[in-house]
Amino acid sequence: MSAHAGTHIAAPLHFCPDGEAIDNIRLNTFYGKCTVISIDGILTGEDMERLLPYCKKRILFHGEGNTFVSQSAAIVLAESRVVLVGTDAPSIAPSFDEERPHLTLARKGIVVLESLNLSEIDDGEYDLCAFPVKLGGLEAAPCRAILFEQEKGLN
Repeated sequence: MSAHAGTHIAAPLHFCPDGEAIDNIRLNTFYGKCTVISIDGILTGEDMERLLPYCKKRILFHGEGNTFVSQSAAIVLAESRVVLVGTDAPSIAPSFDEERPHLTLARKGIVVLESLNLSEIDDGEYDLCAFPVKLGGLEAAPCRAILFEQEKGLN
């Protein structure tokens, strides 16, 4: 099995030779408040500047496998407080520019969650739990990503 098969987390080491391996990333990176946003196509830096004020530190892009982060969007994300970016596409970056967005995010320690199944998930805020399989020294690992809905009202 490839470490990049199915839903997986790409650690900074994936594109950055001096980046953290999957087993050296703090576990709280993979658990916490998350924002799911439906976007179709390639996000620009301008798009990210508009969206970021409404986002948590973990962002998942829902676009039926067709949402990607451009280099300019990666730069905006790298300058933000974001710790994790995910997509339901096989890669966070478009095929014509696969390396630069990944490298920009990796240099800032932002992990990437790819190939999510968000088919029945609405936009909004959730609690994300996406702990990777602990594979020593690797640049990626499979994970089971789970979104918990925010409870509304008093219990």
